[in-house]
Amino acid sequence: MLNRNENSPHIALFPSAGMGHLTPFLRLASMLLSHKDCHLTLITGHPTVSDTESSYISYFLSQNPEVNHIQLQIIPFHGSNPTTDDPFFLQFEATRRSAHLLHPLLSSTSPPLSALFSDFVVASTVSPIAADLGIPNYIVATTSAKFFCLMAYLPTLLSNVAELSRIPEVKIPGLTPLQISSIPPPFKDPDHLFTAQLATNALALSAAKGILINTFDGFESETLAAANDGRVLTHLPSFLPTGPLEPYELNKEQMQHCLSWLDRKPAESVVYVSFGSRTAMSNDQIRELSKGLERSGYHFLWVLKTSKVDRDDKEELKDLLGYSFLERTEKSGMVVKGWVNQQEILDHPAIGGFINHCGWNSVMEAARRGIPMLAWPQHGDQMVNAEIVKDAGLGIWERKWGWGVEALLDGEEIAERIGELMGNEKLKSNARKVGEEARKASGVDGSSEKVLMGVIEFLKQQKN
Repeated sequence: MLNRNENSPHIALFPSAGMGHLTPFLRLASMLLSHKDCHLTLITGHPTVSDTESSYISYFLSQNPEVNHIQLQIIPFHGSNPTTDDPFFLQFEATRRSAHLLHPLLSSTSPPLSALFSDFVVASTVSPIAADLGIPNYIVATTSAKFFCLMAYLPTLLSNVAELSRIPEVKIPGLTPLQISSIPPPFKDPDHLFTAQLATNALALSAAKGILINTFDGFESETLAAANDGRVLTHLPSFLPTGPLEPYELNKEQMQHCLSWLDRKPAESVVYVSFGSRTAMSNDQIRELSKGLERSGYHFLWVLKTSKVDRDDKEELKDLLGYSFLERTEKSGMVVKGWVNQQEILDHPAIGGFINHCGWNSVMEAARRGIPMLAWPQHGDQMVNAEIVKDAGLGIWERKWGWGVEALLDGEEIAERIGELMGNEKLKSNARKVGEEARKASGVDGSSEKVLMGVIEFLKQQKN
């Protein structure tokens, strides 16, 4: 029975490119729908970079026909910036430059909009639209609170970019210093497209009503306190922790072969290996990882990618790993290609550890279940996130491994770390405690639900 009426707020959600950005928005939308007291509009860019984004958008809308859908035609970006050919960075910029087309589409919605929940990477163009419509804009952070603070502080760092090549650590007021090795290399180049995008959007943060962030106080207490006390930057809006975001209903048919395989494995006996939706390992590293998994002696479920964009991922498993490996590990391991419902895998009792790049959605999914992690950062926010994982007691991280794209790790060392991941009882105990705190935050009447309900109540009052 729907409780929506003329006083129910109407919220438009606007994610940017990539599953790492789309997933938290769809989860947030699902949580809002579960309260049955909001009208929702989902804005999606067209065309998408990956086929997975398109299929997940379609499935979500088919399962939630009450959600209004606005498809924004993205104007292709053909800039002269030579610093990157990353298709997602290019789509971020194209989306940001196309966002002005939203104004007439949003001004004519019925009922009228009450608020925008928009991606940080479109903040500079969405903020003026929200102001002109007379509605608040909430930024949805798709990373950790600590990395978001780094992005917010980026214009300050870039004001003296020469210093970044000399200092051993970056000191953000109120936060534990970050080692310079944890800073994404593009941040040291103000002309890099990604850096320029983030710096431009950081300058628009003061216009936002709040920052909706997929984390919880027990996991990032220092950062949340510093940000909300005004110690990081005085103009930052309130950080509103809403995590771990609850999973939403997905198509389970495509997962059945993985789940059936897991059903036949003992509790906490399987290592789950995945490096996210846009991390492609070199063939040499794939072979070393396969050696490490086999030598470890543990069961494993490995989601393998060889290209950043799924529609370009053409190589066969037999060509990547060899027939002999697949035959030797037929009973102990499963290797799959393509997108999987990761939360459902992590929820399975057979999973005992998680080897991961530390994309923030993956971190929160592991935290929600209390699954120990072996952090192996590849790029972007992931080294900052890995440090959070280690400090919170959720996982282990070898800083000397550096960025995964820069060095070739030996299979023997990987096997040793897998042994530590799966056999360290103190790590398992600490991870379980993280899981208990996470579920308490995201459960009924938990802190995350209260934050989200507080936003909805504020929007209702604004309508009256």
